[in-house]
Amino acid sequence: MVERDAQARERDHADTRATDDDFRDESGAIRADYLERVTDAIRHHDSAVLRNVVGELHEADTGDLIEALDADLRPQLIELMGKDFDFSALTEVDDTVRGEILEELKPETVAEGVRELDSDDAVYILEDLDRQEQVEILSQLPAGERIALERSLLYPQESAGRRMQTEFIAVPPDWNVGQAIDYMRETVDLPDRFYELYITDAVGKFLGAVALDRLLRTKRPVPVIELMDEDRRRVRATDDQEEVARQFERYNLVAAPVVDEDDRLVGVITFDDIVDVIEQEAEEDIKALGGVSAYEELSDSVWDIVKARFPWLLANLGCALLAAWVIGQFSSSIEKMVALAVLMPIVASMGGNAGTQTMTVAVRALATRELSDANAWRVVRRELLVGIMNGIGFAIIMGAVAAAWFSITDLFLVMGLAMLTVLAAAALGGIVIPILLTKLGVDPAVSSGPFVTTITDVVGFFAFLGIATIWFGLG
Repeated sequence: MVERDAQARERDHADTRATDDDFRDESGAIRADYLERVTDAIRHHDSAVLRNVVGELHEADTGDLIEALDADLRPQLIELMGKDFDFSALTEVDDTVRGEILEELKPETVAEGVRELDSDDAVYILEDLDRQEQVEILSQLPAGERIALERSLLYPQESAGRRMQTEFIAVPPDWNVGQAIDYMRETVDLPDRFYELYITDAVGKFLGAVALDRLLRTKRPVPVIELMDEDRRRVRATDDQEEVARQFERYNLVAAPVVDEDDRLVGVITFDDIVDVIEQEAEEDIKALGGVSAYEELSDSVWDIVKARFPWLLANLGCALLAAWVIGQFSSSIEKMVALAVLMPIVASMGGNAGTQTMTVAVRALATRELSDANAWRVVRRELLVGIMNGIGFAIIMGAVAAAWFSITDLFLVMGLAMLTVLAAAALGGIVIPILLTKLGVDPAVSSGPFVTTITDVVGFFAFLGIATIWFGLG
């Protein structure tokens, strides 16, 4: 019965390939019926149907499919598809998901899959594994491939050396155009895609680059050295990936040669890798501003998320206790005038929102190097003026609202002065605190939030309650 069902499924899907319409619905999500077909094939160990349904998917789509499957089915999918599974799909899934899958797969299976990848993708898959697991997998590879991957894994994390691919085309300076073209036509083991070839000397020292379009438009007898760009921008293997991404953005690069400390060519980094870097860095900044670990994924366990978020919440609790202490100093004033208890959250909330606006702009400007020592004072003055101008506007609005709401004319002045003070302080804190933290070598995206919140809350409550106490004689 099981065999007959399997034959029926294979016959049903024999001529069916997963098109985009089969795979995703109108909203871009994986279709429920498609996911059910894949799940059913895995549970019945039907590799033929899986190859038909999954084998033609793009690596990014395969990654989405893997994340949508139950955890116990993911390694089975890879095992059943065998050589037809594209291991580059594992670069498209969460780190946690990838780690769980690799733990379940046999080292020889991972080694076989890694062999088919570009070196940068192979390093990306291997770098988060324990050293012992790395050694076990690398030992299954031929010596040349193993040495190249081991060398890349020795570079610092989030460096160009970890992002580069070690497959590139290098020719000697005494070749001509014809020799270079013939070499590219006749050599089997070349990168799948490349945009330029590089000129190196006998010891591998980088001399320059020749763009493919220029090479192909030049007659065969011309020496390649005449076409070489000696000033071609290059990056060091130890350069931080964020700095490399900044160079790609600044100079509109498509690819960049990677050299070691002796200027020997060791790899190339391309724009598709840089897109991943930009996305990763932006995601880290966004998460940090919200007090979330850069490494938190949707697939993480409850306990891992709790451990990551608890310190941030603890820091914010300290800020809240300080603000509560300030309020406590004016408890008698609040008891005598109920309007103060109603209005003071508005002051603190406006200050917090204004501080977050300024802090977000400042943190991003620091990350992109738009904010530096050269223009810091000018930006601080600008943000302070913005805070004062907004403070004047909202002082008039909230002063009028407070006075009308409680039929107390003097509340116009008290509320107005408090709004002006807190919005100016929020603007100043939102820009100065990230700059100071950067000077101290602390990531402003991670640490600015609690400090800015503390300033806006404390200044807001103290200004509003203090002014009210003095003006109305409530002390």
